[in-house]
Amino acid sequence: MDDEVRSFSFNPYEMAVQQFELAAERLQLSEDMREILRQPKRELTVHFPVRLDDGSIKTFTGYRVQHNVNRGPAKGGIRYSPQVTLDEVKALAMWMTWKCAVVGIPYGGAKGGVICNPRHMNPAELERLTRRYTTEISIIIGPHSDIPAPDINTNSQIMAWMMDTYSMHAGFSIPAVVTGKPLSIGGSEGRNEATATGVLFVSRRAAQRLGMPLKGARVSIQGFGNAGAIAARLFHNEGCKVVAVCDSRGGIYNEDGLDPAAVLRHKQEHGSVASYSFGQVVTPEETLEVPCDVLIPAAIEGVIHAQNAGRIQAQIITEAANGPTTPEADAILFQKGILLVPDILANAGGVTVSYFEWVQDIQSFFWGVEEITRRLEVIINKAFDAVARTADEYHCDMRLAANMLAIARVAEATQVRGIYP
Repeated sequence: MDDEVRSFSFNPYEMAVQQFELAAERLQLSEDMREILRQPKRELTVHFPVRLDDGSIKTFTGYRVQHNVNRGPAKGGIRYSPQVTLDEVKALAMWMTWKCAVVGIPYGGAKGGVICNPRHMNPAELERLTRRYTTEISIIIGPHSDIPAPDINTNSQIMAWMMDTYSMHAGFSIPAVVTGKPLSIGGSEGRNEATATGVLFVSRRAAQRLGMPLKGARVSIQGFGNAGAIAARLFHNEGCKVVAVCDSRGGIYNEDGLDPAAVLRHKQEHGSVASYSFGQVVTPEETLEVPCDVLIPAAIEGVIHAQNAGRIQAQIITEAANGPTTPEADAILFQKGILLVPDILANAGGVTVSYFEWVQDIQSFFWGVEEITRRLEVIINKAFDAVARTADEYHCDMRLAANMLAIARVAEATQVRGIYP
């Protein structure tokens, strides 16, 4: 996912709590349970020095938030960005709790981040930052307590450094402390494509729900990072027409369709899709509004809001990003009859295959990519169908239904476990 500049100011944690309250109200959740679930369990803020290559010392700020661990160890990504805030990390940790619950994975939610600009740091500086940050948060992470993963501006190499640092402290290798690692040190087949694969699976299910053939559908993707670029390839291979893509510098639109492989090569060579010659130049905001059947926001939070929701022309919105749609926009889209597959379901392929990786690391026995894809499709389809049934039962949109289903599961676990002491 690209680290794009937000065009709309909002507080992600306030949005996450607002979504929670809407679902809690429909569930008639007790005030005591709301009091427990609306707050994170732990918030760790760390400030740590890193020596840069020019010899200077810079102090960085990092966070690790665990929202809820009543259904299992905390799970969630680490992002590196100048825009990281504690409220953003708290919101993402809460969404991770609901995401794991809605697909039935025995995890709680967590998230982490470091305020930095990795584009202005070389690999050696990033390694030193990663190892020091890992050391600072090592007091709360672990293979049975909190398992980090990649997110915005982090990747398998960052996870390898994190795993190695944690293992050096213990004196032996602990591959299960993180997921999203390279295959050579306990990573899983299919992990890199997992989020985009899950997006494809739920989009298929959504198209079936509308009686719309996915083959031939026009697809617009905002964000051309890992999830967006792989989604473009997968939808293209499915027979869809990818009509628009963008990254943080700009986008391109071609109503006749784009070649995702050629666009990716262009971005790798020139740093952006914006200068690709086989399309009309559009802004990242305009990729949300072009004529299409399936819209995939795959960048950052809050890009679909009350000011632009009315201009969206898609029949299906599949949220590959976390929190791309505000509650106000949800209401507008639902009224327009647009089927929105919410983030906690749509992009849960990543955490599902992270769970597979963790299980494989714990048992030291690994599966092939065909087995992983088959298991992922079963879990994602089962979750989609459960959310759709809830939406039909309560006559509500898919986000409210997904949140209700997830929150009910976490509330049940909380109730059964009780409060200690």
